[in-house]
Amino acid sequence: NIIWKAFSPTTMNTGRGTEFEGAIVASFHFLVSKSDKFSALKEAFYRQSAPNLTNLFATVLVFFIVIYFQGFRVDLTVKYQKIRGQTGSYPIKLFYTSNMPIILHSTLISNLYFFSQLLYRRWKSSMIINFFGQWQEVEMTGTSVPVGGLMYYVSPPNSFLEVWEDPIHALFYILFMLTSCALLSKLWIDVSGTSSKDVAKQLRDQQMMIPGYRDTDLPRLLNRYIPTAAMTGGMCIGALTILADFLGAIGSGTGILLAVTIIYQLFETVYKEREQGAPMFG
Repeated sequence: NIIWKAFSPTTMNTGRGTEFEGAIVASFHFLVSKSDKFSALKEAFYRQSAPNLTNLFATVLVFFIVIYFQGFRVDLTVKYQKIRGQTGSYPIKLFYTSNMPIILHSTLISNLYFFSQLLYRRWKSSMIINFFGQWQEVEMTGTSVPVGGLMYYVSPPNSFLEVWEDPIHALFYILFMLTSCALLSKLWIDVSGTSSKDVAKQLRDQQMMIPGYRDTDLPRLLNRYIPTAAMTGGMCIGALTILADFLGAIGSGTGILLAVTIIYQLFETVYKEREQGAPMFG
């Protein structure tokens, strides 16, 4: 989607003449076709009818920020009980739960949107249903967008202009996003077998220990790091999603984060396999 929005050769009529959909292709077209180069650059960076260069740069910025945060981690020294003198490390990353908080958040919001639209179409005059969410159909796309109620306040503002026009909406969305991502991240470690107790059990089963600590002390030690990393990482994921949405990055903040984390994990896996001399495939 990002590549298509940047290089799409598709043309469209915006009411001011024919324009290319792709931000980069459209920029070259503006510079070649317009005599006023300053106006052409302004149009390339700030046009509202289709993706522009500002959206593209915002997307690249979010990509690099996510990659930068992927390197934040705490390495706990572990020692093999059966092999004397051999040590290793157990990394606890800032993004301990990876992209799961944003996946769970997206699933939650999608279900809330679905039920809200369903109820609103059936009982538009109900005060309770209107409090839950009010919807309006966009003529150009045929999709429905929340324009009132709780669903409006949990939906992201699409630009800083919308933040300026309705700061209460932006503030509510920020608080909801950060809180839900942190709590969902904490919930995920409890149900996925990656909590402090689960990791301590895995280390004991693999005959590994942390120097200076007894086996019974492992859950307490790991509890200093894992829940904090999970909740802080969840909040960081939420904050990056908010930043991408506010900057108007191409696609959605959720989609960008999912793409970057999946690509980074794939690169990390390939790198580890090459480092260990394992075949890349098969």
